[in-house]
Amino acid sequence: MERFRSGWKRIIEPIARLCVRLGVSANAVTVIGSVLSILVALLTGVTGWLFWGAFVLTLLVLFDSLDGSVAALSGGGTRFGAFLDSTLDRIADWATLAGIILYVNLHSDLWYDPTETSFPDYMTPYITGVTLYAIMTSFVTSYARARAESVGCEAKNGVATRADRLTIILIGMALTGLTGQIVILAAAMTLLAVLGTITVVQRILEVRRQMESAGL
Repeated sequence: MERFRSGWKRIIEPIARLCVRLGVSANAVTVIGSVLSILVALLTGVTGWLFWGAFVLTLLVLFDSLDGSVAALSGGGTRFGAFLDSTLDRIADWATLAGIILYVNLHSDLWYDPTETSFPDYMTPYITGVTLYAIMTSFVTSYARARAESVGCEAKNGVATRADRLTIILIGMALTGLTGQIVILAAAMTLLAVLGTITVVQRILEVRRQMESAGL
């Protein structure tokens, strides 16, 4: 997904220019976008409107790079701006996955009726557990990169970037909301957990390789 970033920035440049003319700072764009993402994600889980929640979140994700474009047009970004953006992204990522946990625990009646089956509801605890695990891998992926940089290494590699992870989540949410098939969401969360694990291992091995090459 990262390969599409430059092209998308050219598309949203007119909006960024408008923000600059209106005096809206890059940090303000960051905060507004993050707060909206967090609210929409949690409300999606509470209301159960999975498809429309995924739709709105997709729009917000597409405009996630707007703050960077505003900063570039305003004389360049600041180190605090980059820190703020990265920090709020982590909260938004948590809210998105927390919304899924809320959804499966508050709306299990959409796929399970205890009066019509003798089988227990396996999907709710499974998706809850695998999503909690995916949250862990998401945060460790970011932490590994930050910790690597603090010891003089670089760990940006990995099979799944943040954009890739969000794509998996949003597609899983949207398709589940459209079809009502909870197994789609379960598959998406499982894929997210697997790719997150691989990414964490890749970054650990990359940092070890760099340290060994430097004789550390």
